[in-house]
Amino acid sequence: MIFRHTHRKEIPAVGTGRRTQLRRILKRIYFALGVLLFLLLIGSVGFYLIGDGEANLSDAFYMTLITITTVGYAEVVPVEGFAARLFTGLISLAGFGAVTFLFTSLAVFFLERDLDYTLRRRRMEKQIRKLRHHYIVCGFGRVGRNVAHELKITRRQFVAIDTDEECLESQREQFPDLLYLQGDGSDDDLLLAADIGDAAGVFAVTGDDSRNLMIALTAKQLNPQLRVVARCHELRNVQKIRKAGADVVVSPDFTGGMRIASTMLRPHVQSLLDEMLRSSEGYRLEELPVPEGFEPRSRGRLALDSAEVIVLGVRVGRDFIFNPPADFLIEPGQIIVTMCSPDGRLAADALVNQA
Repeated sequence: MIFRHTHRKEIPAVGTGRRTQLRRILKRIYFALGVLLFLLLIGSVGFYLIGDGEANLSDAFYMTLITITTVGYAEVVPVEGFAARLFTGLISLAGFGAVTFLFTSLAVFFLERDLDYTLRRRRMEKQIRKLRHHYIVCGFGRVGRNVAHELKITRRQFVAIDTDEECLESQREQFPDLLYLQGDGSDDDLLLAADIGDAAGVFAVTGDDSRNLMIALTAKQLNPQLRVVARCHELRNVQKIRKAGADVVVSPDFTGGMRIASTMLRPHVQSLLDEMLRSSEGYRLEELPVPEGFEPRSRGRLALDSAEVIVLGVRVGRDFIFNPPADFLIEPGQIIVTMCSPDGRLAADALVNQA
């Protein structure tokens, strides 16, 4: 098997747009301050000259301040004649505009963070409501992020749930299009907000076995048809989590031990599997459920095999048919097991569901 190594396309982080926006606002603030200081200098010099020796620099500076701010106190520098009044009017208009622009920019600067957060939250909630056959990752720690990474690479949509919103926000650079909800994954309302009714599965991968148990129980009550995979630290809790509704319970310690042993006993097989997981555009072992309404046809007629898809076998009930022949009949309810790339999986899934 030859695995293709391609350069991953650099995706700009979500925070980049926000930083650009902040830089633009800061430039506006600096510009307004510069204009204001320039007007103060020009105004002070101008009023000092208008005073014609009757006003000092302090009077001229004070006159400039009350003119720019349109306060309207008594004129400490006499303004007589058309030229002096025109100068005063121009300083007043320009100064008022600069001050207004400065305070507007400052207000935008301080409110931008809250406004950006509110708009992003509303946008994410709308996107979540549009999801179909997505996955819900409850717990976005190290295990949850690894799960999300695999979902991202294989182009599956997901919603992350975690009690620590800072942890979720800190991952937006790695997951630019991250959709998340902050709170306890065992909360009915939160799972409903994650659109659990249309979800394909739930990952209960927090660091707490009791919480994973409650997530599995709540998820199955809200949607009995979805698949629940739960994480479990203590082996004695495995059966409890299964009874709560988890379809599969995974113990990282047990799985890690098996992987270490496999690396020693069958290094080339393990190297092949590791290569699959390391390559973002490489091959994966994938399942293609044959939907109801599918017109039975032979494997040859279905023509799934391609440069991107290799059919390894078909699950029929409890039996597994390895490398089925071209005349093998593909029927609804079967599971086609393939080795394919992310693009190949999408194409094969479309082919099976459109056939």
